[in-house]
Parts: sequence; C-alpha cells; structure tokens
Amino acid sequence: MTSVLGKTLAAIALLGATSAAAQERSTDAVVRLGNLKLAHFGAVSYIKEIAPRCGIRVEEKVFAKGLDVMQAIIAGELDVGATASEAAIAGRAGGAPVVIVAGFAKGGARLVARSDLKMTSVAQLKGKRIGVTRGAIQEVLLMAELQKHKMTSSADPGKDVQLVFLSYADLNAALIGKQIDAMMQSEPQASQAINKGFGVEVLKPYDTPIGSPVRTMVMTEQFYGTRRPLAEKFMRCFVEATKTFIANPALASKYVRETVFKGQISVADFEDAIGNAPYSYDVTAEHIQVTTDTMAKTGVGRMRQPPVARDWVRTDLLASAKKSLNVN
Repeated sequence: MTSVLGKTLAAIALLGATSAAAQERSTDAVVRLGNLKLAHFGAVSYIKEIAPRCGIRVEEKVFAKGLDVMQAIIAGELDVGATASEAAIAGRAGGAPVVIVAGFAKGGARLVARSDLKMTSVAQLKGKRIGVTRGAIQEVLLMAELQKHKMTSSADPGKDVQLVFLSYADLNAALIGKQIDAMMQSEPQASQAINKGFGVEVLKPYDTPIGSPVRTMVMTEQFYGTRRPLAEKFMRCFVEATKTFIANPALASKYVRETVFKGQISVADFEDAIGNAPYSYDVTAEHIQVTTDTMAKTGVGRMRQPPVARDWVRTDLLASAKKSLNVN
C-alpha cells in the first residue's frame, strides 16, 4: 500500500515537473512583437501565422504609431518591434535599448492634395495647411521636401506652410472635410484617398537625400544578445514570411485585406499601396545615418544626441537567415 502510494506520488511529481518544464520551454519560445496596422507591415504580422513551424510562438500587439512601439520596448513589454526608421532612431536617441536587425519594406509615403485644388508641385504648398502624423517618417520626408524647396513651416499661422498634426486614420477625413489642403500620408490610406477620388498624388517624396525610406525591424539588445537561438528562429521566420508574401502576391493581398484590415481596403487599394511600399529584407547603416542626419537637420524627433548608425545596425542575423533560406 505504502509502495503504491509512494509510486503514485512520485508519478504525480514527475508529471508536474514535466509540465512545468514544458511550460517553461513554451514561455522561452514566445516572442513579443510590436507592429503597426499598415499595408506594408503585413508580412511582419504574418510571422505569427507561420511561427509554430518555425518552433516559436509570436504574440503580436498592434500600436497606433512607431513611437508607441518604442515606448513599449522601453517599458519592457516587447522583444521585437516593427517601425519606420525615424521611430527607431528617435527611440535609440531617447534611451530605448534596441538594435536594427532588418528592413521589411521601402517607400510607403505620398504627398496627396485635395483633388479640387489641382496641385501638381511642392511649390504650390505655399500658404496651405498640410496634414502629417507627428514623429512619423512622413513628417521627416515632408520636412526634407520643404527644406529642399526653401519653405518654412510651423503648426501656427505665419510660415510658408501651416502644419496640422493628425493620426494616419484622421488625415483622410480631414482632407475630405477640407480642414487641410494636402497631406503627407502613409499606405494604404494614401492610395485610398486617390482611388476614392478626393485626393490626387502630388509626388512620392523620394527625391531627398533619404531616398526611399526603409521600415525597420528592431530587437531589444537583451533579446538580440542573450536569447540568441530564439532571435535566430524569429529572424528565419521573418525572412520566410517576407519571401512568401513576395512570391505569392494573392496571399499577401488576401491576408492584409481580410485579416489585418478586416475588409476595410479593396484589392486596388492594396495593390496600389504595395506598389508604393514593396516588401523587402535589407537595411544599411548608411541609410540609417542619412535618415538620422536629416532628422537632426530638420528638428524632427528633437534628439539631444543623435545615435551613430554603425553602433546599432546589426544585420548578421538577417544575413544568416537569408542564406539558410536561399534568399539573395
């Protein structure tokens, strides 16, 4: 009797230990991902769908803008974040312990004017109210364009251009309501404005030193440095998700339209958006440095000490993942 009881208790203890170990392994394999609800962030969101076959579990949290992702990283709530480069740069300058490990999309911005204004050039912005999301890469691009055309700007009247700071979601409504005359907008909202007829493209703002801006994948220094096997699995999963979206545009369209946007954007909206913001993998320290210098020059981000790109751009995990999956 005693022997049977002892064996039973031992079996229960072993089962409990096994369960605890499995739970610990499961916890160890979780990656906390911060993302944005934008068309060109779709492949990043898709990572969680294929994560089980990568040997990991991804918990995605969606934020309104990249700076919110940085705040969550500083608060210790995320391991990985998808942001535009300016948020990563401003975050690093503000003490966020991050490194840039990949670039997942390019472009993703348009200067769109009200269709009734017949605007065709940046010079015609003089005297107009321009909407933009504060702290976003679109603000950096707008400031670079205005600087290139020797135009001044302020949120208050009196400068060449009056800035109106609104969220991505609110810019289109402000253009429809004629509260603004033009906007530097992200995708797919810019494409929606054009396709619905209340906006016209003035230009894609890629003719400044920044060129076509790269959206960046960042990891916390702790995740990158001390959880290396998990970081490697996540990076391979990112490359696989991106490779899948590039090779299968129909799948990418269906997933972004139906899963990410819940039917709020059309096939044409998606195709136009990705035409202006193609999925990609790569980022260079040189590109991040030029973006940093432009931010410092235009005052976007208000950085006391702009970070030096070569100190925190780390693409070794990406190179290894691309090689393992035969991606050039």
